[in-house]
Amino acid sequence: MKLLVLGNGAREHALVWKIKQSVRIKEIYAVPGNAGTASIARNINLSSSDVDAIVKKAKELAIDLVVVGPEAPLAAGIVDQLQAAGIPVFGPTKAAAQLESSKVFSRELMQKHGIPCAAGRYFTDYSEAKSFLKSHKLPVVVKADGLAAGKGVTVTNSMEDALKALDSIMETRVFGTAGDRVIIEECLVGKEVSLLAFTDGETAIPMVPACDYKRVFDRDEGPNTGGMGSYSPPGFFGADMSQHILTTVIQPTIDAMRKNGTPYKGVLYTGLIMTAKGPMVLEYNARFGDPETQAILPRLKTDIVDIMLAVVNGSLNKMNIQWNNDACVGVVMASGGYPGKYKTGFPITVSNKLDKDVTVFYAGAKKMDDGQILTDGGRVLTVTATGKTMKEARDKVYRNIVHVNFEGCHYRKDIASREVN
Repeated sequence: MKLLVLGNGAREHALVWKIKQSVRIKEIYAVPGNAGTASIARNINLSSSDVDAIVKKAKELAIDLVVVGPEAPLAAGIVDQLQAAGIPVFGPTKAAAQLESSKVFSRELMQKHGIPCAAGRYFTDYSEAKSFLKSHKLPVVVKADGLAAGKGVTVTNSMEDALKALDSIMETRVFGTAGDRVIIEECLVGKEVSLLAFTDGETAIPMVPACDYKRVFDRDEGPNTGGMGSYSPPGFFGADMSQHILTTVIQPTIDAMRKNGTPYKGVLYTGLIMTAKGPMVLEYNARFGDPETQAILPRLKTDIVDIMLAVVNGSLNKMNIQWNNDACVGVVMASGGYPGKYKTGFPITVSNKLDKDVTVFYAGAKKMDDGQILTDGGRVLTVTATGKTMKEARDKVYRNIVHVNFEGCHYRKDIASREVN
């Protein structure tokens, strides 16, 4: 088979890495890919959001399956266009991807179908939103409706900061049209966890759970990022809880989408918080998470291409997906200044002292003609390690991360620490 993976993050490098292990694979292409995919696949210099060009290239290459990594192409309707061209594709349609591309859409679906989530309201008028916010008790959450690269949510104990967030979304328009509508909701308290599931629109099969770290600095300080690290599995979230979430959240969501006339196929990412009243949904994503994917896929034993084909063909109920019992920890290394302004173009060095079972998944990194790898983004790479225990995996990743370096690099030192302390 020939597969084409869309995207250029560490998530896509991890996907290509796992797909490469399939006995079904003859060739893998990445659009546009990065320095990591360049070593195990063929990168194609196209934008992952250039729908027409991607459809044309997939036809030229006689691609057997397209795998969509990031959210933007999904929201732009890449799946619909590929399906119309007769090209099999792993991912939800534009209408189904509204679960991520519109927080208002997902909130209304959850409220209608009794799926547990925070109490709140959405607004299209700035003055009405401001008036409601001023009367809301703290802490409070302010969310832009549309896609904002993981940075459109503000959680704060300060009314001043909440009003600033509202102003930046609806007045300053820092997220563009993603701020046409805003959600203001209660702040839920508890441990957060991500539970992803494969689904063919009817059957849903959960993956192993993972936890990610959104704040840029240790102890969850600083602004939100796209994710600074992750680990799997969290000790507080066992198989019984996964089954509970499947029954009360994931399957009801899939059933609601099908009844809504927007059947959902691909990966459904459910961001959860374990509150005193039970687990509640914080958000949906319409694809593999980043950085969770880097901690989840090393634990997958079943051929991922078999799973993807079962999703596309509607035969997921026939799959028995297997996972290993290892722990996995991934730590993101970012450019100096990220998530604010940062410089790129610095050489990345990886020492030969790196343990053989430690994997570097590249993201904002490009490979030059001379073979040198340079930084090319905010989140540059993820260093990932597995172990029989969480302590073993964590010790291994931090023992090895010192052998990876670029100018100005920074990373959190506390990924998975709560699992071993």
